[in-house]
Amino acid sequence: MNAILETERILLREFLPEDAPFLYELNADPEVLKYTGDVRFENPEAAAHFISNYNDYALHGMGRWACIQKSSSAFLGWCGLKRHVKSNEVDVGFRLLKKQWGRGFATEAAQSCLHYGFGYLQVEEIIGRAQKDNVASIRVLEKLGMKFNGNFEFDLHPGVKYKLGKIEFFQQQKIRRE
Repeated sequence: MNAILETERILLREFLPEDAPFLYELNADPEVLKYTGDVRFENPEAAAHFISNYNDYALHGMGRWACIQKSSSAFLGWCGLKRHVKSNEVDVGFRLLKKQWGRGFATEAAQSCLHYGFGYLQVEEIIGRAQKDNVASIRVLEKLGMKFNGNFEFDLHPGVKYKLGKIEFFQQQKIRRE
């Protein structure tokens, strides 16, 4: 398995064709999609089509990566960085299977993505967005050290934007080590 990132419990890697049934399962759960604005895949073949046409890795050197639990090789969901060309922003995003919620995987994976973005990719600022009612995702953004940066419309719902700069991120990392 060609991992992009590795944490204590998770491997993050590019999506593979064999991830299609898991992506289909992930997006078939209405609770998982509740705050995303996304629609479910019609079938596993549609998820496979998505994977085969996903070109963010080649275009931007980053993207959403499959999260795989190291101890069991189980598909947990995805996490990663996305470049928004129109706004020239990079965001961190995450989506996990409901059975994996509340176990710290989103925070662990997203923290690793921030380190990769600020360190390896030399991104100056990373944002996080969530619908205002998505308390769990907002909590993850706050655990990452991101600060509230304003309100906006998120797929016709009130949304919030958080951000973190590279300098602040590495200052936080230094404080955590001390």
